[in-house]
Amino acid sequence: MQIDRRNFGRLGASLLAGAMLARSGVGLAQGANSGAAPSVAERLAPIAPELRPAARMMIESGFPALTEEALSTIGPDSGPPMPELLPDIPVAERDIEARGSLPAVKLFVVNSEPTLARPAILHIHGGGHLVGSARGELLYLQETARALDCTIVSVEYRLSPAARYTESTEDTYAGLKWLFDNASALGVDPLRIALMGESAGGGHAAILAIKARDRGEVPVLFQSLVYPMLDDRTGSTGAVPPHLATVGWSAPENRLGWRSFLGMEPGGADVPVAAVPSRLADLSGLPPAWIGVGAVDLFVGEDIDYARRLALAGVPVELLVTPGAFHGFDRIAASTVLAQTFTQSKLAALARAFSQG
Repeated sequence: MQIDRRNFGRLGASLLAGAMLARSGVGLAQGANSGAAPSVAERLAPIAPELRPAARMMIESGFPALTEEALSTIGPDSGPPMPELLPDIPVAERDIEARGSLPAVKLFVVNSEPTLARPAILHIHGGGHLVGSARGELLYLQETARALDCTIVSVEYRLSPAARYTESTEDTYAGLKWLFDNASALGVDPLRIALMGESAGGGHAAILAIKARDRGEVPVLFQSLVYPMLDDRTGSTGAVPPHLATVGWSAPENRLGWRSFLGMEPGGADVPVAAVPSRLADLSGLPPAWIGVGAVDLFVGEDIDYARRLALAGVPVELLVTPGAFHGFDRIAASTVLAQTFTQSKLAALARAFSQG
């Protein structure tokens, strides 16, 4: 199999899954389990054969896991240069007002055409609540917008630990409210707005769907949750089987991400429900969902459980669990059959929602 080095590099630049540490290039989180370090062969064993070359590349990159010390060395411009954007898909940058006294929020508007009435996606990037940027995702969003003939608005929300969940979730809600309020000027159908996010961005999208339901200001058509980060108990009070997260986002990094986001230790009884979708008792009335995750991703258990609970609450949900797939595989190994099937399922679910909305 030909490893998709172009997408591997792009994933490093965007810090999509939070498993990638921005320094001089691609940084990769490793080591989800305690005890003696497993061998490369042991780490590759749970992974699907066609994904192993990409996983080996991740392991052999030699970058350390994401830690508080490592975070302190990351500057705003520490990642690789942003890839060249597509010339035929317009991108605009906007600064908008947030709720109350919160600072302005930066948005990127992709593929807007005021003369049309396209469906739209409010996108939230990944990064474990700690790293990543909307700007770094622009090429990926251009490609998605072209595939779906839609407009995408992506939110440059404030990262943790500088901002806690009470602030960053208001940033994303401000982006959604702005998209809805300015739908006509953007060429967007206000009744066909979906949410999409990857990893921590998927967790943000789930929180945003709940906020939109509870506030009743914006009708959300659909939520596309790509290996979403939904439960602070994973890797803290909840044990992780040793065959999970042998590459990619690890349990120690998950604890760091949640602790930074929450402002307290994850897993305890006092963790606020508003910050953790999996802790919410009532999931009824949420928009239909697509949830996709790899079978050896750290988040596989929490994602399957969230899909189950949505279904039991009467929310239409499609769940795709890709055998032997690790966190971020669809972007690192984009040329593989497993990654293409995953991406096609995600896009098809959004297209169906848009056509039926």
